[in-house]
Amino acid sequence: MSTPLQTYLSETSPENVNPAFVSYIANLQQVAETAPEIAASVVKELAAQRSHLKLIASENYCSLTVQAAMGNLLTDKYAEGYPAHRYYGGCDNIDDVENIAAEEAKALFGAEHAYVQPHSGADANLVAYWAILSAKIETPTLEEIGETNLSKLTDAQWAALREKLGNQRLMGLDYYSGGHLTHGYRQNVSARMFDSRSYTVNKETGLLDYDEIEKQALEFRPLILLTGYSAYPRAINFRHFREIADKCGAVLMVDMAHFAGLVAGKVFTGDEDPVKWADVVTTTTHKTLRGPRGAIILCKAQFAEYINKGCPLVLGGPLAHVMAAKAIAFKEARTPSYQDYARRVQENARTLAAECASLGLKLQTGGTDNHLMLIDIAATHGLTGRQGETAMFECGITLNRNSLPFDPNGAWWTSGLRIGTPAVTTLGMGAPEMKEIAAIIKLILDGTKPAITDKGTPAKGKIVIAENVKTEAKKRVAALLSRFVLYPELDLTFLTKHFVK
Repeated sequence: MSTPLQTYLSETSPENVNPAFVSYIANLQQVAETAPEIAASVVKELAAQRSHLKLIASENYCSLTVQAAMGNLLTDKYAEGYPAHRYYGGCDNIDDVENIAAEEAKALFGAEHAYVQPHSGADANLVAYWAILSAKIETPTLEEIGETNLSKLTDAQWAALREKLGNQRLMGLDYYSGGHLTHGYRQNVSARMFDSRSYTVNKETGLLDYDEIEKQALEFRPLILLTGYSAYPRAINFRHFREIADKCGAVLMVDMAHFAGLVAGKVFTGDEDPVKWADVVTTTTHKTLRGPRGAIILCKAQFAEYINKGCPLVLGGPLAHVMAAKAIAFKEARTPSYQDYARRVQENARTLAAECASLGLKLQTGGTDNHLMLIDIAATHGLTGRQGETAMFECGITLNRNSLPFDPNGAWWTSGLRIGTPAVTTLGMGAPEMKEIAAIIKLILDGTKPAITDKGTPAKGKIVIAENVKTEAKKRVAALLSRFVLYPELDLTFLTKHFVK
């Protein structure tokens, strides 16, 4: 019996054989020999992503080359520590991989130091927090004691140091104003590690108020002044944050996980480039940066030795295969075509936002400077964010509900939708498609109503979508996706026939 790969090669003329597809088939075939249901799930996910318009601001499509870099024996090697300073033997090749990734990251962002081990943005933030604590609290305390070895501290000295480490202050953007869970949200470990206080956006404008933030920072005197966002649609002036941090004696830390691709692509420069102004910068590698799922930390040289100790401080063994994929992504981002991509991400977001506003949708801050926008659907359609998210998915659009500043519906139901353009821009869409997407979104929202409970009141979670609206929306989404195919190198019909039973 022929294998899928043998079948493909026998049915395809030599000049039409697609090397990328050959590699993909071979990989799935190997997986299917042990776990056919896993291979089937991979193919079904490709089908799912080809059938829905991806507007999740934190998702993208990495290249097949990035994916290939993760599927190899590098995953088998333990490499705790950092290059030339490992706790396991036989790490010479891992050192090479990590050094290449770090050098590529430094060159891409113009950073003094890069640490490429973190597995996620949350991990990167934890490493950064503890590195700053080590540099600013632990090291000076040990110098006062006259001891460098923590194991040699007396129980009383250790208890005093622990108390000092656990009573430092963090000031970050409020979760409802667009900050991340790890920025001091009380349900997250970050607020339990620190005496945490949040700053918010202005209630009237929805924008950051730098004068108010400065006033609050001078009063609170945090060890770490943190900025960056997961749901704020405007650019940030990092020079201004640098000035505030200097005035209150804080370490300036920026979480640029969402907009790192716009920094890498030279869309955000000057005062909008966080690497230029911050002491420590964290970012994921899979959002606008279009790499593998993972994260990195960039920092000034004075923090390098502390950041490098992410293991044993917070992390376990680094994922060498993912660091290899990060290196590939950084190389891809150091190209003119990537800079063009980053520019188009912003242009598409602005076009989509302007079109949504022209159709009567209410946008937080009235528009966007970056890759995302927030739409208040509670105000215009009486829907919760969860209802809007469900309606969109049923009509062929994948996005996520999102809290709005001072949101009365809380973090679960929410009042808004977050919409991003990184993924659709990767597919090649431009201004005409953004206008069509805005029209489809408006169509779906206009055709969706809350379901009514037995008590005659609107249900927060359930919805009713007009059938004609659902039919039309799905048809228009399918028309878009038929022109902009995800991974066109991959023959989904062939993969489904041979791997999905």
